[in-house]
Amino acid sequence: MNLYHCMIELKQDAKALAFSAAAEAWLSRLQSRGIIVGWRLLRRKFGLASGPHTDFLLEIEVEGLSQLDSAFRALASGEDDDERRYNQFHQMIGRAEVGLYRPYPDPSQRERIAFI
Repeated sequence: MNLYHCMIELKQDAKALAFSAAAEAWLSRLQSRGIIVGWRLLRRKFGLASGPHTDFLLEIEVEGLSQLDSAFRALASGEDDDERRYNQFHQMIGRAEVGLYRPYPDPSQRERIAFI
């Protein structure tokens, strides 16, 4: 299992509950189609956080890099309803930072793999 980790700040005029509903509509659709394994949205509690921590954390689970690649390909095909749901979700995001994480230690035990 790999975790696509997103730290999100909303735009100034965006409403948190509207963002949550849009995330539910978009990501539940992806999960129901098997494009992602699962997801969860978390919000900072009591504004408690240090420096780079954002208001929202979004975690999207994928089986591995091949499923992540398939997910990006599926999203690029752009069905109208998918595009509408994505736009409703994405238009509220002011800033996002992402990272891809894996369980550790993992079977490959590799810190770096490269062709060169």
